[in-house]
Amino acid sequence: MKPSLSDVSPSPLRPLLALALCAFAIGMAEFVIMGILPEIAADLSVSIANTGFLVTGYSLGVALAAPFVIMLTSRLSRKKLLVLLMLLFVLGNALAAAASGFVMLMTARILASLTHGSFFGVAAVVAAGMVRTEKRAWAVSMIVSGASVANIAGVPFGTFIGHAFGWRFTFVAVTAVGAAALIGIARLLPGNRNIPPHSLRRELGALGKPQVVLSLLVSAVCFGGVFMTFTYMAPILEQITSFSPQSVSWILVLFGIGVTLGNYGGGRLADWRLNPALMGITAGLAVCLFMFSAAAGSKPAAVVEVFLLGVFSFGILPCLTVYVMNKAMEAPNLVTTMNVSALHISNALGAWLGGIVIESRFGLPMVPMFASLVTMLGMMLMAFSIALDSKRKKKDILISD
Repeated sequence: MKPSLSDVSPSPLRPLLALALCAFAIGMAEFVIMGILPEIAADLSVSIANTGFLVTGYSLGVALAAPFVIMLTSRLSRKKLLVLLMLLFVLGNALAAAASGFVMLMTARILASLTHGSFFGVAAVVAAGMVRTEKRAWAVSMIVSGASVANIAGVPFGTFIGHAFGWRFTFVAVTAVGAAALIGIARLLPGNRNIPPHSLRRELGALGKPQVVLSLLVSAVCFGGVFMTFTYMAPILEQITSFSPQSVSWILVLFGIGVTLGNYGGGRLADWRLNPALMGITAGLAVCLFMFSAAAGSKPAAVVEVFLLGVFSFGILPCLTVYVMNKAMEAPNLVTTMNVSALHISNALGAWLGGIVIESRFGLPMVPMFASLVTMLGMMLMAFSIALDSKRKKKDILISD
């Protein structure tokens, strides 16, 4: 639904920043666990392999639960839903900080994961509704930027706290950030301008459209190559490029800077011309992934490739979000949430495909090249989807004439 002049917030920056802070907290909670797994394993007397289920359980919770959360809360206003989701997030992480055992910690992680997909899906719709049509992708990129900045600043900070004071204090920090974000959206989101919630029947009906299903598939496949490579980026840089683990940490910060720049630029380009931006950035991503296999043999080239991979990988994200949203303008809540679920399923499948390549005769060096093929497959699906849109528009014009 396109916002009318009465729907558009006169000053959207502050509520958008509040939503971005929520995204920062959620992004920090998702990824910081990886840096404190050894501390958790030692404190709770659990193996590293079993603590890895804290990551898997969270991702599955995001992918599988988010659509059901949206369906069960379809009658709530969007502001009220976002506030309740952040309240659940804060409670989940507070429970994690107080967890007396592994089962309680896993329960807390799954509880917190219930907010992730549905929050990002609804927040994208709310952000797009607070600005004029020509700035929708920029508004979505503001939300995504919160998660990308979490990777640059929040995750290293949370990991440092966990190493210095214990892993429980990491979750205390996440809880504090989440509480601040909760207060922010409760006070700053313009409740009187929220678009009324859609009926569950209409939301489910949107999923039956072939173009909606195709757009979700495009989103998942295009981003599959990113996850396929990013999962194994540290081993590539250490084993092939011969960087030390300490150097890899700083290179990943550079990747995060590229992510932030790409997210901003992608949002601006998508507002300019969505389809050319989508095709162009995806093509750049495919080339970048393809070149990474060759660049991994040179330290300077590898560093440049990692930065560019950050730029292109998250440059495409606001484009994909708005692209999916446009396919279900009359019922965007469930569809945008399904897009988040699709990306998390893509995360799991990308890591699995990368593992298959590593175990094959091609090995670790060829993972980015195969990831490029996955992204190119996404481009083909995208071109097919755009062609169908063009054909449908021409048909509508002929009918109207």
